Amino acid sequence: MTEPLDPLRLPLRGSVLIEASAGTGKTWTLAALVLRLVLGHGEVVRHPDGRPLMPRDILVMTFTRAATRELNDRIRARLAQAAACFRGLAEPRADDGLLRALRDAVGEGAAREAAAFVLAQAAESMDEAAIHTLDAWCQRMLREHAADGLGSQPAEV
Repeated sequence: MTEPLDPLRLPLRGSVLIEASAGTGKTWTLAALVLRLVLGHGEVVRHPDGRPLMPRDILVMTFTRAATRELNDRIRARLAQAAACFRGLAEPRADDGLLRALRDAVGEGAAREAAAFVLAQAAESMDEAAIHTLDAWCQRMLREHAADGLGSQPAEV
């Protein structure tokens, strides 16, 4: 039997596969995971240079171009909504326990304002987000790394 998915407790390191039917909340869950990664919630996951993760640092893969556009739009909106909540400009919806939990985990004062700044930066940088279809990502990797192995070893004939 499968367990209900809790985006507040999913591991932030490694690969996470979310497989579910249409309309079950996959996009909402992915946006929640991006929020957690940007905030460093749970496990402190940062870029190797020490800065917070931004959308360009988080690989999100899906099957269709329409899904990539929807994910981009929904993640951008969720990041902007969270930034507004952390700044005190809006309250999370009554049924949004995730955003309340993330806001409470950050604390108040300077820590919350710093988190709001990072969330706003992340929302503004969504044009650089690493959200791809499987085939587009493979094509990109081939384009960017096609010559990496050339010249390293002689070809055998």
